[in-house]
Amino acid sequence: MNSVSVFKKSLIVLTVMMVLPVIGMASGLESFKGEKGELRISGGTAHIPVMKEAAKRIMTFNPEVRITIAGGGSGAGIKQVGEGLVNIGNSGRKAKDTEIEKYGLSMYRWAVDGVATVVNPENPVKAITAAQLRDIYAGKITSWKALGGEDRSINMYTRDASSGTRAVFWKKALGRGDISGKANFVASNGAMKSAVTNDPYAVGYVSVGYIDSSVTPVALDNVVPSLDTVKTGEYKVARGLYSNTKGEAHGLAKKFIDYLLSPEGQRLAAEKGFIPVN
Repeated sequence: MNSVSVFKKSLIVLTVMMVLPVIGMASGLESFKGEKGELRISGGTAHIPVMKEAAKRIMTFNPEVRITIAGGGSGAGIKQVGEGLVNIGNSGRKAKDTEIEKYGLSMYRWAVDGVATVVNPENPVKAITAAQLRDIYAGKITSWKALGGEDRSINMYTRDASSGTRAVFWKKALGRGDISGKANFVASNGAMKSAVTNDPYAVGYVSVGYIDSSVTPVALDNVVPSLDTVKTGEYKVARGLYSNTKGEAHGLAKKFIDYLLSPEGQRLAAEKGFIPVN
């Protein structure tokens, strides 16, 4: 073996030795070694992409741990964890004082998320003012023509009152204004994205983490909702993502939440379009 080959082989070995300890320390999965049991999670739908990927990594690392994930919205997550139906209840809003007192909840924030107004990619309207958005959802502006688009009726989509995504949109985008009874209800971020994707005259709102080429984010007062504008605070329609437990987190629930807050879990949150808290 010549000196060049020896050098290359030594470099490869040195690289592996340097990389492996870093991966081991950052993975956050070691705490699941030797664990057994089931972890039940439900609630906010914005959380689901991170929850599913985290669960997949954990169950691949240790098949003796089973994790089930359901949506239902923030209100459902808080209620179900409070009633002992699940171990972790996710919410896209802080639990109310009455909910904390009633259920003895502990809240764990692991990411920050923006909520964006979205339209169909075929819609030429890419920017509106906050006042125009309030008028759309109040039923005062009913045609896209008034906003520079086609002379077609605006089809509004919204979430139900228990949704954390709706709560932040209503408070921070609509200024707690009215939502017309003519709005179409959808059950989740995924369903909202699907509705807007399939309706060229739709307007709706989704977590920034759900934005892809199938929907177009609408600039609000000249600020385009994105990961960067949420991170800088320029786009203000934002909220924390929480995982809640009944009492202090313990057992598999604690280890799952610790994983979300680990370096690997925080990178995962960023990969899914959220802002890490650590």
